[in-house]
Amino acid sequence: MRKLSIACLMGLVMLSMSGCSVFMAGNQPSKKNLNVLNPGSSRNYVIAEFGAPVLSEYRDGTRVEIYTFQQGYPKWAKVSRAFGHGIADVASFGLWEVFGTPTEAYFSGKETSYEVTYGQDDLVKSFKLIDFEQAFPKAKAQ
Repeated sequence: MRKLSIACLMGLVMLSMSGCSVFMAGNQPSKKNLNVLNPGSSRNYVIAEFGAPVLSEYRDGTRVEIYTFQQGYPKWAKVSRAFGHGIADVASFGLWEVFGTPTEAYFSGKETSYEVTYGQDDLVKSFKLIDFEQAFPKAKAQ
């Protein structure tokens, strides 16, 4: 009876430990549809996809907005990762969480920014990716 109680307790502990990386993988940001940036797209479509702009201003009578968002992953990638973490959790009796949780914390999407210029009719005229890594290169280690 004592061995059964210990086995049940161990099983309960392992079940409570597992699942964090599975949950994190399933809740990663979704991949944004960049086709809304094509010239001729409505400003409303851009806002619906990326959210409110972080900056909106007029330059020489032309509306220019900057959007910042987390570029995530397609649904199939999130489901595959969650399934893989679940299998690894079961196979390792929950020990996979030591590796899986930090992995999912690191791969939480890439912060992306675009500058979008609109015409007088609030249709996309042009856009450009704002590359912070290129604009502010890291100092090389000496």
